[in-house]
Amino acid sequence: MNFFESQDRVHRNTARLVVLFIFAVVALIIMTNLLVMVVFGYINSEQLRNGETLIEQMDWQTFIAVGVGVGVVVLVGSLYKIMALSAGGKVVAESLGGQLIPQNTEDLNQRKLLNVVEEMAIASGTPVPPVYLLADEQGINAFAAGFSPRDAVIGVTRGTIDHLSREQLQGVIAHEFSHIFNGDMRLNIRLMGVLNGILIIGIIGYYILYSASYSRHRRTSDKGGGSILALAIGLMVIGFAGTFFGGLIKASVSRQREYLADASAVQFTRNPNGIAGALKRIGGLGFGSKVENPGAPEVSHAFFAQGLSGFMQSLFATHPPLAKRILRVDPHWDGKFDYADDVVSPEEQTGEPETMTRQEVASKVAAVAVGAAVADVITAIDQIGNPKQETINYARSLIIELPTVIKEAAREPYGARAVIYSLVLDKGKEVRAKQLKQLQDYADPDVYALTLTLMPEIGKLDIKYRLPVIDIAIPALKQLSLGQYKSFRLNLIALIEMDSRVDLLEWSLQKILLNHLDGQFFKLAHVKARYSHFGQLKKETELILSVMAHAGHQNQNDVEKAFIAATEALELSGLKSLGKEEISLSDLDLALRKLAKLKPLAKPRLLKACVASIVQDQRISPVELELLRAFSDVLDCPMPPVTLWVRARQLLDEASCTGA
Repeated sequence: MNFFESQDRVHRNTARLVVLFIFAVVALIIMTNLLVMVVFGYINSEQLRNGETLIEQMDWQTFIAVGVGVGVVVLVGSLYKIMALSAGGKVVAESLGGQLIPQNTEDLNQRKLLNVVEEMAIASGTPVPPVYLLADEQGINAFAAGFSPRDAVIGVTRGTIDHLSREQLQGVIAHEFSHIFNGDMRLNIRLMGVLNGILIIGIIGYYILYSASYSRHRRTSDKGGGSILALAIGLMVIGFAGTFFGGLIKASVSRQREYLADASAVQFTRNPNGIAGALKRIGGLGFGSKVENPGAPEVSHAFFAQGLSGFMQSLFATHPPLAKRILRVDPHWDGKFDYADDVVSPEEQTGEPETMTRQEVASKVAAVAVGAAVADVITAIDQIGNPKQETINYARSLIIELPTVIKEAAREPYGARAVIYSLVLDKGKEVRAKQLKQLQDYADPDVYALTLTLMPEIGKLDIKYRLPVIDIAIPALKQLSLGQYKSFRLNLIALIEMDSRVDLLEWSLQKILLNHLDGQFFKLAHVKARYSHFGQLKKETELILSVMAHAGHQNQNDVEKAFIAATEALELSGLKSLGKEEISLSDLDLALRKLAKLKPLAKPRLLKACVASIVQDQRISPVELELLRAFSDVLDCPMPPVTLWVRARQLLDEASCTGA
């Protein structure tokens, strides 16, 4: 099952969740009506003994009123919770006591974790998600939370970084990235909202009981007090029923997703020992995977492993048993868990392999690139949500080769702004002078000073590092205050527009950044899938494919060839190539907003059409790759770096020219 099929599956699971939710609400309505009728005397026991049925005694007007009341309460409770979680995964992480790990941390275990997350993110073609540490939790567990990759966070417990090796940690993080790409996070958020609505009846009963008890202490002659107390206790009992339904819903939508995430993690890392080793460590650790925080039950279905214990948790477990999960990824397991204490070797503490120099890593990557050269660039589409181990190695090499001063600057809020400003500075002296004046007047003075310092290093930076640097900088930029972000955003747009033209590289950088950051600071409506075929979006498709065709070609004949290759890949006739004078960036923005509403299974066709346009002439330019990344970002399809294959083709060309 690939990325797009997984996204489509989530849509089906959401429909299943709605059906289960409706069944649960109907059951709660019936139970609450029975309670009301018993407590307030609507049911006559003598008439029941005389043969009159319960249905005949029902006061249907009251039944409907109570039903509407229960439905409204449950719906409001669910919507309130979903709105409270709309700020993204950080709300979930903070509710569990998570603390954001600073990118410049000097703690070796935290640094190891951040390095693993960084490699996974860049290999996946998605910005590095913020990482939260649950410092008080000794069990081994982790979670990914958010509505989409752009607002996702990863949380890990203290036990995870203290007791797992780098290989095992990589398996756990790969598992969480698969949840991000498979759309499971959004389902988890919706599930949290649904469960809150179902449980709210019991919460209301608790508050009625508390209030009634308090009132009875003050007024002992309250005639209706007994009925109120009975109603409160009954509602609390119904609340336990809500817990039952909640556990049933969690179990029904969660278990199989864990098997899928485990399998995806193995595909991601090409190493079953990583995730299998982590699961064996959980079985051998005294704390296991338990999470003690009071908020854990609400998020239990999102954890890497079973985070709760008890009869109800075992009855409606959100995760398959450890042994079954281990055997799925390691069929030859001997049944023994890992009880060892010394799991982390000294060379793993930094999170970066110390036995390899940068030159050795680069040589290894070059060798891998030659081996991968037979694959077409179009395989990048197949790697969306499931990059190969070679891509992870390539991402690691990019991080290692990236100059330390740029890497460290991009990992903290002041430096990240300076890095981005430096990336968009014009090479012409006159325009650059205007841009620097803009920063001097309107940017933070320290950021302006740091920009001047970084300019020479950024100027020497190879274009292949642009996207990794942006991905590294985004989590730091998410830590800005709203005022700082608004200032940064205005300055960025001003710098780009300073030369009275916006080229596609500048547009791509701006689109990638704002696509991931605007949702962090502004309330943006969730994009709902509406279109299933391109006939509904003919003009928008023409515009996107025309932009891609013009990006890599100057000659009109070559533009037409690239456009035809794209339309043939899309299998859509009747499309017309647009001239440069017919294209504006504002129209491009509008077209992408509509195309973002494509249903999951339609999106890969558009991206493959773009790739067909790129590879038609057997030449691939940096602007084409960055434009492809920008398009895929807007479509919520994280695109792995394809520079590996570009380099491979270059190596093959060099080899053929030298007669090697």
